[in-house]
Amino acid sequence: MQRTDRPTPQPLPLRREQGDGGSPAVRLRAAELSYGDRVLWRDLDLDVRPGEFLAVLGPNGSGKTSLLRVLLGRQPLTSGSVSVLGRPPYRAGGLIGYIPQQKALPPHTLLRARDLVRLGLEGHRWGLPLAGRAARRRVDELLDSVGALAYADVPVGRLSGGEQQRVRIAQALATDPRILLCDEPLLSLDLQHQHTVTDLVDRRCRAADTAVVFVTHEINPVLGPANRVLYLAGGGFRIGPPEEVMTSAVLSRLYGTQVDVVRVRGRIVVVGAPDAAPAHHPGARPNGAGPP
Repeated sequence: MQRTDRPTPQPLPLRREQGDGGSPAVRLRAAELSYGDRVLWRDLDLDVRPGEFLAVLGPNGSGKTSLLRVLLGRQPLTSGSVSVLGRPPYRAGGLIGYIPQQKALPPHTLLRARDLVRLGLEGHRWGLPLAGRAARRRVDELLDSVGALAYADVPVGRLSGGEQQRVRIAQALATDPRILLCDEPLLSLDLQHQHTVTDLVDRRCRAADTAVVFVTHEINPVLGPANRVLYLAGGGFRIGPPEEVMTSAVLSRLYGTQVDVVRVRGRIVVVGAPDAAPAHHPGARPNGAGPP
């Protein structure tokens, strides 16, 4: 969704209706994740439906990446239940696309962009690989879909951060996943590339009815496409449309301290939020119940 600067704060733009067809792609019930005495979140009931774009926000240490690990089957819940496409996460396999946290690749890396995407296409397969011509055609289609075909044969270490993220998105889409999990895909990108990456993921969400769980520290690039926000902080959480969650009252209750949410020229700025998640504060309701 295109944004334009305005001289005075404006309400957030309306988003499309979230996908509601069929069973939830992701379902958590009474989910809790703890490390020793430290509770990241508890009593989390969450359904993410096909075609829904869920933005997961919150400070460092609040359990955003850990939530993705749970959905990937790499981290068990402390209590509660989780299912992905109606089955345990570890059985979802190639139905999940995953974009890991951005890590700069060394300039001398010889792996080409098309090689990285082909690993996503065949890395999970048993038996014989796809025929060379068919595989190359599919890789080219994937690269073209994210605007990266022009540098298909360039070593990935020579690509910019934004170009590398395009290639990683193509790799994540190689198996035509029904769920796309994105772990800080906007990290270290400038504003233009943040919007480009977000728009690419949103386009996939819309076109293929793919459920998206998008973890990020960057609030503003996801406000347009996000149907809902899951905000994790202080051992509690709040789920809802961005305009209901991103308020001073809600975030102050979650953090257990005064937090101001300021809207300036169509952008949100969160002021006063601690950088790390504190222990659960008695004033923050774990399930975010009650009026904001």
